[in-house]
Amino acid sequence: MRPGKRALLAKSSDKEQAEKAKASVRAKVEHAFSVIKRRFGYSKVRYRGLAKNTNRLYLLAGFTSLLRAEKYLPA
Repeated sequence: MRPGKRALLAKSSDKEQAEKAKASVRAKVEHAFSVIKRRFGYSKVRYRGLAKNTNRLYLLAGFTSLLRAEKYLPA
């Protein structure tokens, strides 16, 4: 929902709670994609075939998961 439309919703309405839940999930997902784009340079995709681009994206997503899990590892 657009921010201007969301501001008009009542705070205790079901729609507002649903939008808040979607925003929470969206924030977590968007952070992972920003890491993939900034740290690993995946902002532009080369034309090398769908299979190769898909495999590269899976590999980068795995690396991103490892980087995010690093803070939970013992020192």
